[in-house]
Amino acid sequence: MKRAAAWSRLARAETRLVGEAVVAGVDEAGRGPLAGPVVAAAVVLARGGRWQGLDDSKKVEPETRLALFARVVVEARAFAWTVIGPRGIDFSNIRRASLRAMRRSVDKLTVRPDVVLVDGLDEIPGVTCRQHAIVDGDARLLSIAAASIVAKVVRDRIMERLDRVWPQYGFARHKGYATREHLEALARLGPCPLHRYSYSPVCVQELPLE
Repeated sequence: MKRAAAWSRLARAETRLVGEAVVAGVDEAGRGPLAGPVVAAAVVLARGGRWQGLDDSKKVEPETRLALFARVVVEARAFAWTVIGPRGIDFSNIRRASLRAMRRSVDKLTVRPDVVLVDGLDEIPGVTCRQHAIVDGDARLLSIAAASIVAKVVRDRIMERLDRVWPQYGFARHKGYATREHLEALARLGPCPLHRYSYSPVCVQELPLE
């Protein structure tokens, strides 16, 4: 028996959960890195679309991610994203910063959802419509998968551009995650303003004065 495409399974699971309600999927990219912003995205997809290749952004090849991103921004009923930089993360911690970015993204939507589906354990404070927080939601529900694609592509592009400012760290390659290359650069050079000073091992390095 032929297995259903991932996008079709995600769409059916979403319909079983929320029926025909207007849905916004919400996800973030960048909770774990040592450097760079966290980016949250909210997406309202049109019902009945065929989203071949759409899945959790972590499971999708970069070229397919870019093509899906382009399709979402053209065909989605509404989409928005919010960027919170490293100082905002340091000030409030990554959990609060992520939830704040998610709330702002939902608030920016030009289509008001009946239901917000959030990837993770936490519902979004300040969102008044019905919500469902779904662990691994980006691998289970179509709208969250779409939001994960948008958040990932936007954040990757930010890190690639910032690599031109601080090329010695290799941000375009590792996107701020704690790879061996990044850790070696951090130990050799110390942190730059793009780093999250509240994160270990960044916080044990010699921090810049400005």
